[in-house]
Amino acid sequence: MTKSTIAPSLYAGLHGEIVGVVESARRAAARNVNAVMTAAYWEIGRRIVDSEQGGQDRAVYGEALIARLADDLSGRFGRGFGKANLANMRAFYLAWPAGEIFQTASGKSVEPTKIQTPSGKSGNTGTTADTFAISPDFQALAARFPLPWSAYVRLLAVRNAAARSFYETEALREGWSVRQLDRQISSQLYERLALSRNKAALLDKASRPESSDVMTPEEAIRDPFVLEFLNIKDEYSESDLEDALIRHLTDFLLELGDDFAFLGRQRRLRIDDTWFRVDLLFFHRRLRCLVVIDLKVGRFSYADAGQMHLYLNYAREHWMKPGENPPVGLILCAEKGAAEAHYALDNLPNKILAAEYQTMLPDEQLIAQELERTRAELDKRRPGAEDSTDLG
Repeated sequence: MTKSTIAPSLYAGLHGEIVGVVESARRAAARNVNAVMTAAYWEIGRRIVDSEQGGQDRAVYGEALIARLADDLSGRFGRGFGKANLANMRAFYLAWPAGEIFQTASGKSVEPTKIQTPSGKSGNTGTTADTFAISPDFQALAARFPLPWSAYVRLLAVRNAAARSFYETEALREGWSVRQLDRQISSQLYERLALSRNKAALLDKASRPESSDVMTPEEAIRDPFVLEFLNIKDEYSESDLEDALIRHLTDFLLELGDDFAFLGRQRRLRIDDTWFRVDLLFFHRRLRCLVVIDLKVGRFSYADAGQMHLYLNYAREHWMKPGENPPVGLILCAEKGAAEAHYALDNLPNKILAAEYQTMLPDEQLIAQELERTRAELDKRRPGAEDSTDLG
């Protein structure tokens, strides 16, 4: 049967069914990966807390323990086991302790599965002095954590235990995405409910998702926590246009001479419980500084400048090496017909250094012209691009 003989209605029905199967499978895969990952992180947190009980000065011991584990685990498993995430795992266990997690519907506590040591001895759970080991059933434990790990990280920022429990319950009951949960916490739904005279109406309004709350299966799988847990490199862009522009700009900057050394693209960084991505990261050899590049497919806003300074502060604290000059940022706006580029230099410690940067860095107008030329070239290759204004 050729393509022309396929009945449109039959094909549309089959196509719709297959799309539904794939999307459902992707959502299920994302949920399963998140649940097992969350169970593993809870178990890691439990073991860290158990180990801390043996330290004479628990605060100092705990800090040193996490620092050493971060170095060793990062060396073995890659990203995902830094000090911040290990501290989150520890805090996760403390906020959802074993006595609460292994409580059955009957109210009786259920202990994790025990396995005997070679000596044949076993002991009570809870301390490192015990001679037995615990073989966690990750599938059973995962059932206790139906929300994604990102949601629990967000919940950890809620200091009030009652409020945290409320948000967790509502997220489960209403099926909130992580974005929706974040929005409800940021808008202080719990506190507003306490003051509201019509709590039912407020809860009903809060349960209605906004368009920005919905996460696709691809976004769920590409969650930075999931990528780290699976040791998958996170190198993707949110749009084909952005990806193409970044690749072309990388080549353009490298062709300007040997001053620019390419370090990476889509470089991730985390501040508190929020993830950010730096589009491009270079090192300028003569200036001896990092160059952080952020591409905006839409119109430039003051928020973009604020975000760049956030990146620069982070880069100065975490990425800058001894003997290097402070990093500089380059904000690129690629809006159709309004390409522009601007260096963020006001974070530099003195005017002389700023003037030196301006002398050695490529002219902003030259970069803007290349950006506009590249975008125009890419537009020509896109079907129907002449009539389309939505290029992001």
